Amino acid sequence: MTTEDFQTGQIILIDKPLHWTSFQAVNKLKWALITKLGLPKKFKIGHAGTLDPLATGLLLVCTGKFTKRITELQGQAKEYTGTFYIGATTPSYDLETEIDQTFPTEHIDEALIQETVKQFLGEIDQKPPIYSAIKKDGVRLYEHARAGETVEIATRKTTVHEFEITRIALPEVDFRVVCSKGTYIRSLAFDFGKAMHSGSHLTALRRTKIGDYNVTDGIDAEAFEQSLAPQL
Repeated sequence: MTTEDFQTGQIILIDKPLHWTSFQAVNKLKWALITKLGLPKKFKIGHAGTLDPLATGLLLVCTGKFTKRITELQGQAKEYTGTFYIGATTPSYDLETEIDQTFPTEHIDEALIQETVKQFLGEIDQKPPIYSAIKKDGVRLYEHARAGETVEIATRKTTVHEFEITRIALPEVDFRVVCSKGTYIRSLAFDFGKAMHSGSHLTALRRTKIGDYNVTDGIDAEAFEQSLAPQL
């Protein structure tokens, strides 16, 4: 594609690697487009939905005039796959922080797991993790958390369209979830364990779809850069 193509507008499907922030992935693409194709430093580029550094998978990056579609794309349903670790919690609800509590798991079997899934289908009330970028009194929640401050977090409505368990090998449980914008899979992991009178945290997460866009059509950020032919 040419400089004009990216300025007119493109949606680039990136398969974000582990440990990268969404911001780093966008910056990688922006720098590649500037240096390889000669796009101006102020050309428009942005992503349609953040992925945590500990998550991999589909990141939609919009360029040029297509940045106007970001809000529309963010509102589409998203599909995730991943793993819950049953019997322990962490303050961040994932592997960003160390285990703070352990819980019994002897009472948990496949029947209980499958029955618990039903509690999380449809519209649910969910409380975002304290380790999240949502602002409270003008400060990001994760900043309150790292400062050791206790803050009251309001619940919010979210919708889980599909929720299935794909593997049970306790303490690990693999899942697939299709959900609305604003759903925190980390919070789902925490609430899932609590609903079974135990604990749980997220140990792996991959975003596989956003609307009709599939990660199988995605490209690694490094490979995208290599695919760009310098413009003469």
